[in-house]
Amino acid sequence: MKISQEVREFARLQNQDSTTFVAAEEAEAGMAEMSKVYDATGRELYMGAGDREHD
Repeated sequence: MKISQEVREFARLQNQDSTTFVAAEEAEAGMAEMSKVYDATGRELYMGAGDREHD
C-alpha cells in the first residue's frame, strides 16, 4: 500500500544526517539569518511583542 511505503520512507530518512534532507540548505540559511537577528537584538531569547518587554 502507498501509505505503508511512505511511512517506511519517512522512517528511513529520519536516520540520516541533516545534509540529506530536502530543505537542508534553506534551513541552514534560515538559522544563520535568525542568528544575526539574535545578535542584533542584544542576544535576548524572548523578544516582546509590541511595547511589551516579555509575554
